[in-house]
Amino acid sequence: MSTISKAAAIGGGVIGAGWVARLLLNGIDVSIFDPDPEASRKVGEVMKGARRAYKQMLPGGLPKEGKLTYAKTIAEAVADADFIQESVPERLDLKHKVLAEIDMHAPANAIIGSSTSGIKPSDMQVAMKKHPERLVVGHPFNPVYLLPIVEIVGGAQTFPEAIEVAKEIYSSIGMKPVVIRKEIEAFVGDRLLEAAWREALWLIKDGICSVEELDDIMRYGFGLRWAQMGMFQVYRVAGGEAGMRHFMAQFGPCLKWPWTKLMDVPEFNDELVDLIATQSDEQSDKWSIRELEKIRDDNLVAIMDALSKQNKGKGWGAGALYKDYTKQLAAQAKPKVSKAAEKAKASKPVKKAAAKKKG
Repeated sequence: MSTISKAAAIGGGVIGAGWVARLLLNGIDVSIFDPDPEASRKVGEVMKGARRAYKQMLPGGLPKEGKLTYAKTIAEAVADADFIQESVPERLDLKHKVLAEIDMHAPANAIIGSSTSGIKPSDMQVAMKKHPERLVVGHPFNPVYLLPIVEIVGGAQTFPEAIEVAKEIYSSIGMKPVVIRKEIEAFVGDRLLEAAWREALWLIKDGICSVEELDDIMRYGFGLRWAQMGMFQVYRVAGGEAGMRHFMAQFGPCLKWPWTKLMDVPEFNDELVDLIATQSDEQSDKWSIRELEKIRDDNLVAIMDALSKQNKGKGWGAGALYKDYTKQLAAQAKPKVSKAAEKAKASKPVKKAAAKKKG
């Protein structure tokens, strides 16, 4: 399996800092470039939260943390990296500028992953003049240091070997890579989220429910099912003994009913923004963002830990991966014994068992 010796992170926002945290907590040295003068503080805040979450995952001790270095330029950051994750804002002109510079200075065999939420890799590769074949989309979800999914998308110039190496790299840091079979804007995860987001905007705008009520319906209902099965497996169960065919026959006609406004979008104006922002403040203003991050991380660790104990102890879904990942981290956390110490231990005479006392 391909592993990372030295990584570079270009961009230290919420997603970029999340990548830094996951890499460092796997014992990997990271060189980061971000021109924001507040970058060090912001990354430090994310690291505090990540360390706290990982201590819950591994109360017996964490692996030795990798070293974090702040580079003054992109060239300096990527100079000796074998894996580079780009996480700059979603502007194609900026992606072109940054990826061209990464491509110019990174080692030829370094895999480059982009955290873009929806830009096709083919559209980004055109700016890379040396080795566009090693670029993949590596799209994660926040918080990157806990949520394991990463969507891998190759572009027109991406070599199949680069996709395979990227899969191995992301797997080596406890992630679940899913290769998207066809290049498409927004990939799979964000397309699903965008559909739900559009419908949610209509439900709030039309006064059907409040922000908090909508979130309650998700988190107390189907969100719990999706967390451990996903949409299609949940619906298969809903079909009863007859399975998915029965479910499709029963609910398929609903697709023609006027239940959704997904083909239309509410006007995104100040009135709608104020309505949603005000309701969101009423829902969550009693917690700071950092407090909400702690609550989120605690809940995620608890859910994955609970799932790790299911399926007769083998773990289920994200819990099975969590079980393997915490074992991997625990093994890294064990103090390494030098060869000299191992040799000395092996050469020690074995003590004879004490003679049994005569009764």
